[in-house]
Amino acid sequence: MTRALLSLATFLVFVCGVAAASERTVTEGHSIQEVVNAAAAGDLIKVMPGLYHETVYVDKDHVYLMGVIQEGRWPVLDGEDVLNDGILIAGHGVTVEHFHVKRYRGNGIMGQGGNNFRFLSNWVEGGKESVYGIFPQFGKNGLVAWNIVSGVQDAAIYVGMCEHVDVTANDTSESVIGIESENSHHVLIEGNYVHGNSTGITLTLIPGLPVKTASDTIVRNNFIVNNNSPSRAPPGSIAADVPTGTGILVFAADAGTFEGNVIRGHDNVGILFADQSLIPAPPDPKEDPLPDNNRVLDNVFIENGNQPGGIIGDLLTAAGRSKGVDLMSTGKGRNNCILGPGALSRVGVDSWTPCAPGATSSLVRTEQLSQPVRSQTFTLAQKGRLTYVAVCTGCHSYSTRVIGPPMLTIQALYKGREHDLARWIAAPTRKRPDYPEMPPQNYLPEDVRLAVANYILNDLRP
Repeated sequence: MTRALLSLATFLVFVCGVAAASERTVTEGHSIQEVVNAAAAGDLIKVMPGLYHETVYVDKDHVYLMGVIQEGRWPVLDGEDVLNDGILIAGHGVTVEHFHVKRYRGNGIMGQGGNNFRFLSNWVEGGKESVYGIFPQFGKNGLVAWNIVSGVQDAAIYVGMCEHVDVTANDTSESVIGIESENSHHVLIEGNYVHGNSTGITLTLIPGLPVKTASDTIVRNNFIVNNNSPSRAPPGSIAADVPTGTGILVFAADAGTFEGNVIRGHDNVGILFADQSLIPAPPDPKEDPLPDNNRVLDNVFIENGNQPGGIIGDLLTAAGRSKGVDLMSTGKGRNNCILGPGALSRVGVDSWTPCAPGATSSLVRTEQLSQPVRSQTFTLAQKGRLTYVAVCTGCHSYSTRVIGPPMLTIQALYKGREHDLARWIAAPTRKRPDYPEMPPQNYLPEDVRLAVANYILNDLRP
C-alpha cells in the first residue's frame, strides 16, 4: 500500500461513524487554532503552505490535521525559540501529517494521552533549547512514520508510557537520543535511519514514573550509524547520563528483541545492556532494575567500540578490554540470550544463553491493535490524574530529576496550596538557575489545572 493510500485509509478508519464531518482550510495569515476551535469531531483541517507562529492544541477526537505541500512549500510552524510547543494532541484518533515544525523550546509534536494517534511525514527541527521532537505520551495504538526529526536536547522521537505503537521509516539525527521507548510496552521500532546522535536507540525503564515496567519491544531492520555526537542534554537530567557513542542502549527494559539491524561506527559499543545502577538516580522499589528476557538475534555489527571513553571506557579497562565491542552488559540480568554468540565481540554476557535456533520476530508484522481503542469519559478528578500522567511526567518523575524537579519537591513546596500550584502551572516563572524554565500550561482549562494540582499534592505517591 502506498503512503498516500495508507494515510487515506487511516483517515477513513478514524472518521467512520462520526456524523457531519467537514473539510476546513487555513491559509497563511490566519490562525490554525481558531479553525481547530471551530472544528467538530471527524473534520479534516487542511493547512496551506506558509509561515505560522503559534501553538496548536487539539482536544477533539478524530480530527485530521493535514499540511498541504505545494511546489515544495510547506506549512511551517515556527516557535522562534520563544514558544514551547508546536502541536499538542489530547484528542483520540487524531492524525498530524505534512507539517514543518521548528524552533520550539519544548516539543515539536506531542501526544498528551490521546489514543489511536498517527504522526506521519512531518519535518521537525529543534532550536536552541528544544527538548523533544515527536513525543507521544501515555497513548495506546499509534503510528509514528516517515518523519524527519533533528536537533533536540533529548530524544528526537520519544515514546513515553505508551502501548502498541509502531515507529517506522523515520530519519532521526543531531539529537541526544535518536529514538527512545520509555516505560512502554509492545513497541515496534523498524526501518528507521538513526544517525549522528549521541546515542542511537534506547529502551528504558525510568524510576519514579507511574508506569513501573517496560517490555516487549522489537528493534528490527534499522540502520543505526555513527551516533557519537557530544551530548547537549541539560546538566543534571537523566539524558545527560546516557553514554554517548552507543548504538542501542537497553536500560532495565525487559523482553526486547533485536534483529536485522545494521549497527555501525559507534565509539563505545554496538548494543549496551545496563541495570538501573548505570545512572545515578534514586531506585524505585516498585520496579525491577534488571534487563531480563532479551534476545539479540542476527544483526550486522561494523566497526564499533574503537574509541571507548567515559564510563564505558572505564568498564572496558576494568574488564581488560580496550576496544572493538559489539555487545556489552554492565550489570545483572536474567534469561537473556544471543543467537550465534560466537560471531560477536562481547563483554559481560558470559551468563547469557544461546537463543533457540531459528528464533525470529518476523511473525509480528505490527504492534498496533487491529481495532481502535475506545474513548472513555472521565470525571474531573480522573482528568487531573490523566493530565498529570500525559503531560507532567514528560518532564517530572516522583523522586528523580528527569527535566524538571522531582514531584516530591513540589509536594513539599506547595503543601496545602492547591490554588497557588494551579496558578503557577498556567504562568510559571524560573525558580532554580540549574533547571530549565517550565513552559506555561495555560492551554489547559482552569478546572483541569486545579484538578492536576489536587492530584499532585493530595493523591500522588511513589
